[in-house]
Amino acid sequence: MYLTPQHVLLAGATGLTGEHLLDRLLSEPTITRVLAPSRRPLAEHPHLENPVGEPAQVLPQLSGRVDIAFCCLGTTIKKAGSEQAFRAVDLDLVVAFAKRARELGARHLIVVSALGADAKSSIFYNRVKGEMEAALKAQDWPQLTICRPSLLLGDRTEPRLAEQLAGPLSKLIPGKYHGIEACQLARAMWRLALEEQDGVRVVESDELRKLGK
Repeated sequence: MYLTPQHVLLAGATGLTGEHLLDRLLSEPTITRVLAPSRRPLAEHPHLENPVGEPAQVLPQLSGRVDIAFCCLGTTIKKAGSEQAFRAVDLDLVVAFAKRARELGARHLIVVSALGADAKSSIFYNRVKGEMEAALKAQDWPQLTICRPSLLLGDRTEPRLAEQLAGPLSKLIPGKYHGIEACQLARAMWRLALEEQDGVRVVESDELRKLGK
């Protein structure tokens, strides 16, 4: 019998989508514990555990059983400073987080990837996202849900110029290329957490928008 998750592990709680998802998780009456490691402190909440520090030091110290894990980690090449630094976050850190989540007992991982993710892509960003997806599939999760949003819309603490310019245009593009609000993505991820489906499921941006209404 499938039970609603009570103990949750969340990575990327300080990001655009992660902030919305954290608010959603902490407002759910069925959730008794949200374990959310981060580089900077989060606002206090009775159900929130927030180990603070660099991921390499924090991940091994995480403890306690978790039912499900959400991964909203991600950066940009510009912010990271180089392609190598970008890979360290969007590939290596995501995979390390997922491995630790499995060790803590999570049977379902919901991860934010990107539209166009493809390990064979000639586009570096899409290729890294595709490699990340392949690495997670190789971990043999009982249930793995891969979310592939298009351009994320919302108010960031640190605005991204490319997103500010492309955002209005993305709202005019139909189908899965239509921009998606970060709050919609967060709502969709929680709805996906309530679905029991063994194996791998890839959810494209148009479906995420519908789930997030």
